[in-house]
Amino acid sequence: MDAETTKVDELSLPQAFLLLATNDKNGKPEVPVYALRTTLAGAILAELELLGAIELQGKNVRATGATPKTELQHELELIRGKSRPHTPKRWVSMLENRAEVQRIYEGMASQGIVEHVGEKRLGLFKSTRYPEKDHGPEAALLQKIKTALSGAPSEAVKPDATAPEAKAPDAMTDSNAPDTKAPAAKPDSKVPDARTTALIALLQAAGLLGKLFPATDQSRAAQLAKDYWPSRAVEDELRMIRLAEAEAPTL
Repeated sequence: MDAETTKVDELSLPQAFLLLATNDKNGKPEVPVYALRTTLAGAILAELELLGAIELQGKNVRATGATPKTELQHELELIRGKSRPHTPKRWVSMLENRAEVQRIYEGMASQGIVEHVGEKRLGLFKSTRYPEKDHGPEAALLQKIKTALSGAPSEAVKPDATAPEAKAPDAMTDSNAPDTKAPAAKPDSKVPDARTTALIALLQAAGLLGKLFPATDQSRAAQLAKDYWPSRAVEDELRMIRLAEAEAPTL
């Protein structure tokens, strides 16, 4: 396993999303700020679910009682501490904020993946950008997604699903007897892992997947993202934000 692959495996979903959603050169978001914050909130929920710390029970998100090692401990404690459960969309709206975005960026800066650059205006720091410093992790991410999208729609795996292990052939089977059983399924390198599938769903919800992969098979992407509750919550929240903006009175 090379260094770039190791770094990618160490990235959380919020980190992976922000890395792909940020312009490599100028360090600015490739999507509107509200879409960046909203999708990052969905990525936080997705990461906690992949770690087994939360799950969707009915219409609400609930903590499972698991205590995985994660840098999202504060967010997990927020979910645990609520006296009553909330829907995924409600949690997305509660977690979307500038502080979350900056904290994730700073985490990647400390890893040497992006660079913290302060932009001065009239002698004062007014904004911060995070241009890419090490392209290896992003290149590896893009390759993993490209491989996942190249498979047939029928090969899709839900983000929380695990591939069944192929059973070993029965050593006592008569080699001369006709084989009436279907052959064991062979591992398919095109079947994406749960983390890659979740990232694809989040990128699609943010409107970034088509920009990163213009030739994307939309049916394949839709199949991978189908019924994934974190990305669906992001889409619902973005729809409400856009509707509110459209209905806002023009000054």
